[in-house]
Amino acid sequence: MSSTHIFHSSILREYDIRGIVGETLSAADARAVGHGFGTVVRRKGGKRVCVGYDGRLSSPELEAALVQGLVATGIDVERIGRGPTPMLYFATVESGADGGVMVTGSHNPPTHNGFKMMIGRKPFFGADIKKLGEAAAKGDFEKGSGSTSEKPTLAIYIKRLLKDFAGHRALTVVWDPGNGAGAEAVTELVKALPGKHVVLNGTIDGRFPAHHPDPTEPKNLAQLIAEVKAQKAAVGFAFDGDADRIGVVDGRGRILWGDQIMQILSEDVLKHMPGAPIIADVKASQALFDEVSRLGGKPIMWKTGHSLIKNKMAETGAPLAGEMSGHIFFADRYYGFDDAIYAAVRFLSIMATDDAYDLSRRYDRMPALMNTPELRFPCPDERKFAVIGEVKERLARAGAKVSDIDGVRVTGPGGWWLLRASNTQAVLVARAEADTQAHLEELKAQLAEQLKASGLDLPTESAGH
Repeated sequence: MSSTHIFHSSILREYDIRGIVGETLSAADARAVGHGFGTVVRRKGGKRVCVGYDGRLSSPELEAALVQGLVATGIDVERIGRGPTPMLYFATVESGADGGVMVTGSHNPPTHNGFKMMIGRKPFFGADIKKLGEAAAKGDFEKGSGSTSEKPTLAIYIKRLLKDFAGHRALTVVWDPGNGAGAEAVTELVKALPGKHVVLNGTIDGRFPAHHPDPTEPKNLAQLIAEVKAQKAAVGFAFDGDADRIGVVDGRGRILWGDQIMQILSEDVLKHMPGAPIIADVKASQALFDEVSRLGGKPIMWKTGHSLIKNKMAETGAPLAGEMSGHIFFADRYYGFDDAIYAAVRFLSIMATDDAYDLSRRYDRMPALMNTPELRFPCPDERKFAVIGEVKERLARAGAKVSDIDGVRVTGPGGWWLLRASNTQAVLVARAEADTQAHLEELKAQLAEQLKASGLDLPTESAGH
């Protein structure tokens, strides 16, 4: 197989391959991904790859082309069917396959699609994706004649999710998979849970007719919040387009962000794993790290990015990790990958086990901190890391207290501010948090001063918490 293939320059990302169907992404690209990934697996001594796809209208065509490419390199493909990205991770790990590829556009608009990949139990990202693109450009592919088999996985995936549910309370719960790839799994799952379960947007529809499937945007949770209040429910869960990110709403309709969800899950995990390391990304609230310490755990601040978090979990043996974006990773009783439906099962188990548990009261006990939303603003790829370097150098000269794990996180009066370069877009990301509004304004002023010194302006706040 010597035919070369050039991918559009924008689609080979840090953590996945992603583009706009018919513009930057086509079936030919999917076939080339199959050729490239199949070649990597073969050269590592592997032979078998699981393939799944989400509910987008373009996914069946892309999945078929992907499979063609894999088979042409001598790979035996197990087609697990339509469902959430974590189901593909589950199938790959549980079956002992040599790799897995998910056709998914994640939480992006309906016109977008792409591929998430793993080699064995490890994420395939960064330099791996770059090398795949280089191999395609040279036509450096293995040749072979593999096979395909149908291995529907939804039923056994749901059975595995239910295995770790604990509790007896008959709570009222509202679920919103947002017509995404997790819709069918959620609809089936709740049939086996105690209590009353209301599922919104529970059919898979790649047009996402109700709202965009991204639970980090408050406007996308409006329908869930209204239904939680109408049903007088104890909790509401929302998922992104491929169900690897979770959103949670309490009984009063208040949103729990990623770091707040992690406080509750950490408390539960540390009860039976005292002293364990718990990982969160640099965007998480100081309240989370303080809470993990208070509970006797070892808080670890790490880089943003689900692939980076997974690798850090493997390195440290952490049973739990999470990101502000809603990726939650359980290695405690699970596989260490981000599975939002599984996270919901574990969250609900906490509430269903304790007769006195009230999520709204637990929310009220969390520190009331002032924070900005996540601020994102354009900065050319060739400039963004240089800006971080300039800011870091100035802060060092000033003797500031800085963590440079991922960008710069600066601890100041009553709080902190963060500036980091996005790994996936030509943007800088900023955030600040403080104990009072006055301290927050001071921190924002520090951030603005550093940006101005590098020739940039503080962006306008538009979303978040």
